[in-house]
Amino acid sequence: MAVTKVADILNGREVVTLGPDASVAEACTLLDRHNIGALGVVAEGALLGILSERDVIRRCIAPGRLPAETLVRSVMTADPATIAPADPVLEALDVMYGFGFRHLPVVDEAGRLVAMLSMRDIPKEYRLAAERSVPDVAEIRPC
Repeated sequence: MAVTKVADILNGREVVTLGPDASVAEACTLLDRHNIGALGVVAEGALLGILSERDVIRRCIAPGRLPAETLVRSVMTADPATIAPADPVLEALDVMYGFGFRHLPVVDEAGRLVAMLSMRDIPKEYRLAAERSVPDVAEIRPC
């Protein structure tokens, strides 16, 4: 079976989430326990944001904030770009490369978070094809 849609990659994978009032320390415990790089931040079923390892480092650790005392809502990326399960994998890559994301929330028709797509989930041949179609990939990736 060829991988063409985002849903082809997901295969019923568990999505790990937490609420916006959890501490960054709690979030880091979940990231570590599940060996993932980003969590969905949800409240009452609605996606509010995403918390990535990069968010923790840049908005909590580097400025000297204490993870046990810092709320997820204050360091998460709010209102993130999203993709639908039926969308093409190359469209997901366009969004990820275009914004410099390594993780992209996957939401259903009702706007509920159903998965977190990671760059490492996407087959290598798709990543290579997308990189070849971008004039200068280094320009759009954050330092």
